[in-house]
Amino acid sequence: MTRRPPADDFDNSQLKVGPPADHAAGPLAVAHSLGQLHDQMGVVRATRTMLKINQKKGFDCPGCAWPEGKERHAAEFCENGAKAVAEEATERRITPDFFARHPISDLSWRSGYWLGQQGRLTSPMLLDRDAESYRPISWDDAFALIAEELAALDSPDQAAFYTSGRTSNEAAFAYQLFARKLGTNNLPDCSNMCHESSGVALTETIGIGKGSVSLEDIHDADLIVIAGQNPGTNHPRMLSALEKAKHAGAKIVSVNPLPEAGLIRFLNPQKPSGVVGRGTTLSDLFLQIRLNGDLALFQAAGKRLLERDAADRAAGGPGLLDEEFIAEHCHGFEEYRAHVAALDDATVAEATGLEPAQIEELVDLLAASERTVVCWAMGLTQHHNSVPTIREAVNLLLLRGNIGRPGAGVCPVRGHSNVQGDRTMGIYEKPSAEFLDAMAREFDFAPPREHGYDTVEAIRAMRDGDVKVFFALGGNFVAATPDTEVTEAAMRSCSLTVHVSTKLNRSHVVHGQRALILPTLGRTEIDEQAGREQFVSVEDSMSAVHASRGHLAPAGPELLSEVAIISRLGAAVLGDEDGMWAGFASDYDTVRDRISRVIPGFEEFNTRIRDLDGFVLPHGPRDERQFPTTTGKANFTANELAVLQVPAGHLLLQTVRSHDQYNTTIYGLDDRYRGIRKGRRVVFVNPDDLIELGVADGAMVDLVGVPDQPGGAARRAESFRVVAYSTARGCAAAYFPETNVLVPLDSTAAGSNTPTSKSVVVRLEPRG
Repeated sequence: MTRRPPADDFDNSQLKVGPPADHAAGPLAVAHSLGQLHDQMGVVRATRTMLKINQKKGFDCPGCAWPEGKERHAAEFCENGAKAVAEEATERRITPDFFARHPISDLSWRSGYWLGQQGRLTSPMLLDRDAESYRPISWDDAFALIAEELAALDSPDQAAFYTSGRTSNEAAFAYQLFARKLGTNNLPDCSNMCHESSGVALTETIGIGKGSVSLEDIHDADLIVIAGQNPGTNHPRMLSALEKAKHAGAKIVSVNPLPEAGLIRFLNPQKPSGVVGRGTTLSDLFLQIRLNGDLALFQAAGKRLLERDAADRAAGGPGLLDEEFIAEHCHGFEEYRAHVAALDDATVAEATGLEPAQIEELVDLLAASERTVVCWAMGLTQHHNSVPTIREAVNLLLLRGNIGRPGAGVCPVRGHSNVQGDRTMGIYEKPSAEFLDAMAREFDFAPPREHGYDTVEAIRAMRDGDVKVFFALGGNFVAATPDTEVTEAAMRSCSLTVHVSTKLNRSHVVHGQRALILPTLGRTEIDEQAGREQFVSVEDSMSAVHASRGHLAPAGPELLSEVAIISRLGAAVLGDEDGMWAGFASDYDTVRDRISRVIPGFEEFNTRIRDLDGFVLPHGPRDERQFPTTTGKANFTANELAVLQVPAGHLLLQTVRSHDQYNTTIYGLDDRYRGIRKGRRVVFVNPDDLIELGVADGAMVDLVGVPDQPGGAARRAESFRVVAYSTARGCAAAYFPETNVLVPLDSTAAGSNTPTSKSVVVRLEPRG
């Protein structure tokens, strides 16, 4: 299964490889931010806009979901936040004549970077059956066409409604209401591909699928363990919080196959020491773990803590465990103790690639810490055993009572601005009975009870002809999902694909028999409805909800807000005899009133959201050490450890972001922190592995996956330059979405069905 790369993204002749950076941010980050803003927005407009980002009366950054504190810097943004705003608030425009000049035959071979650089979408566009180009369509005709296609379905379950994490709470709530009133729970979303494993594991162990820490807990921690996460690129504002914790005395452990510049040293551009000084060294311990070795590491650390506790008590000491917390608040401890006691040290060494002394260093820090936070991101969530790996991280925290204690807890760091809020609002294919009961009471209808499709299941259903209409509220579905060839074929099999978008992307050129592009307002823009300025709300990674208000004029007169698009769609498809949809579109307070009566924690929503500091949602484990699990307590778990075996001559590949991208949005062709310039088709491999494989640094190779079955076709990503790099032995890394073609659709995490994008077995095949 081979996907030909886009023509303008295939040539590596301009690629330059230099040494990786040993720090993040600093003057270069400022210069790059200013350059992006100047190129896309102009100096005056950019300055006025950036003074509003992440401010109490401003707009929420359209990038990551890292929270803001009550006290905020005037420049409360990072380099990638500046890039995200520049992309959205660009002065470049795509008007209907653009599509006349660029038929699908041209656009289909353009890179994602090229497509995104063309500017803001400004008019609704339709691609008719067998047409060569998109053409303008009125909003009324677009909604009528969608209504026609949905009415022609044999069942509402033949439609799927995807959501990106940048959707506001108000839009997400209206969207899931529309889907359920239509009669389906087919609500796949980007969470299915990122932190679904976190949600499943945390729900099983502490009873709620969200992190249990606040920003203040990060600042007050004694020890912060950061596993499978690269905050320097993916959540740069987190570095300021780590710096504050470090200055207060915290120790920081980085667990990652790749050394990441942001966790080595941070030059805070908001401080003189970050501009002219050496900045702050962050990591006290770097554990360069083998891919998929985190479960073994956490188990080994837990075993050693138990052994040290027993030895200390035998010597008359108080021990290391929080026995009172375990006895009062935990279940399954004895089973866990017996399970890890049998752990084999040789298996741990094979799984982790670490020396015993390195693990002992981690245990020393855990034993000395009274307040420990464990943070993680995709490096933990995208393996077959991701759910048990995260359960194992919880085990480690429970041993010393580090849930529901200030300065301690679990911290899954979400990657998109409102991805957590979307789930809170009901964007979920497996809704609880309690949520559906509340919806039924509030809206007087019988919502569907059968579970819908998640992202992977939706692709399978499109592939098999069981889903015929695909509607995406934001995002870039084709580029974000695994198994590129299968996904693209699945999209093309639909009778209609619809994308609500601000910018052009790959999903607009891989289309159904008919396709619609519906342009929408961005976070930065003024949203005026019925003569009144509206605002929306978002929820960050730490369950804090606050308002977001745009300040720029809309990119075009035809743009509609996401809430207005969904409301007009609801009226066109379902009718609006009681005026509910019209009310939603004209006044977002009416949406929030309905949310306040359906979603726990949102009581008096319209009053509380007008507090400039917003409000924090209740969290039983954090607030009261109340654990709404099946046992009513925090659950220790016994998790099977199996070492992921890689055939001889192969490597274990993880897909990663470059520093010039955010999720599937490509801002540029550099990865400054890893020493890459003017290219993306590179594969990072340990120099010793290259010697063993007989592959030269700088060689051109194809990345070839292992066939799904004997005699089957192998997936292939073509034309990558090998870069000798300090990765863990036996491991490799390359950028997505270029390598998504290598991730099998049916290779997913047990329990969460998240694609295993961090556990891809490949070989390097030299190009002739």
